[in-house]
Amino acid sequence: MKFAHDTEPSLLMAADLVNTDHGDEERLGTVEALKEYLRRHEFTGWSSAAARDVAPIHELRTELARVFAAGHPDAVAGIVNEMLAATPQQPRLTRHGSWDWHLHFIDDDAPIPVRVRVECAMALVDLVRSGNVDRLKTCAADDCDRVLVDLSKNRSRRFCTEGNCGNRTHVAAYRERRATSSGMRRDEN
Repeated sequence: MKFAHDTEPSLLMAADLVNTDHGDEERLGTVEALKEYLRRHEFTGWSSAAARDVAPIHELRTELARVFAAGHPDAVAGIVNEMLAATPQQPRLTRHGSWDWHLHFIDDDAPIPVRVRVECAMALVDLVRSGNVDRLKTCAADDCDRVLVDLSKNRSRRFCTEGNCGNRTHVAAYRERRATSSGMRRDEN
């Protein structure tokens, strides 16, 4: 599925936000970390993030985690509608930096957490409307609960990119097969 050029980055930004709270590791605990997260995602006005923005971003992260856990389009739509109801939208076309024409849904002067909420919510609207909620996934590794957005053509992505999960899982399966086949050969002798 091909989304608008600004939808995919917003979906990836949402997944990345959820993954900033993985296990015992808080990766968005400071304003500097928040600025780096926003800069990495080319978020307009990233440098204006302030300490007051950290707690609302953590609240948004919790909402987005609910979206990834929901699994069903109706549940996702309900959460997204709650997110949208909490923020005023003023859609307008804009272009800036390396971005061609795209939509901004709220004024650039709005607080960073409100703008991030609207951007993520509108990207999720595209996902629900296109029947692609199943692209929101949790890593298939047994020891990982990170989330991901499967943007592959055939919806086959199963592992996150952060913990080398796919490689670890495949190596473990290979070793298990080898051990099983070695044991079978010994039993045959």
